[in-house]
Amino acid sequence: MREVQAPEDPAAVNEVAAAVVTASRVLVAISARSLATVEDTLTVPQFRMLVMLDSGGPTNLSRLAEQLAVNPSTALRMVDRLVAAGMVERDADPADRRVVKLAATSSGRRVVREVTVRRQAEIAKIVALMPLDRRGAMVAALREFADAAGEAPVDPDAFSGSALPGWT
Repeated sequence: MREVQAPEDPAAVNEVAAAVVTASRVLVAISARSLATVEDTLTVPQFRMLVMLDSGGPTNLSRLAEQLAVNPSTALRMVDRLVAAGMVERDADPADRRVVKLAATSSGRRVVREVTVRRQAEIAKIVALMPLDRRGAMVAALREFADAAGEAPVDPDAFSGSALPGWT
């Protein structure tokens, strides 16, 4: 775990935060478009839940709610909708039959892959418009940002079969 350091220059921190917020607008729009082309009834929070179940494996409702930073009742409603859509399944934990494990189904994992492929393709088009000499610094900064947030990295070869343009 990283040690949190106090900011030395609030104006510099605000400048970075404003740049990230601006970039996040672009990324949220890309996320919404990539999701809508694959599954029109799936919300962004539900997709986030699917991603967590796909990448983290089976888990219980309490842990999932904690990871998503929502209350358990909200997580339960999301799970119910995803179960009804065939994207999540509930199974009793073999070690403790009182515990219910939640997991992405093959349909849920397929949706995660399809949305991610579309998202990566759209992001790659934007990256291709960036100056070549700035891409490496962006990759390093975004990796640090994701690491500070505790987000697991995505392998650039995981979905498209080849490295994304400009992300070496």
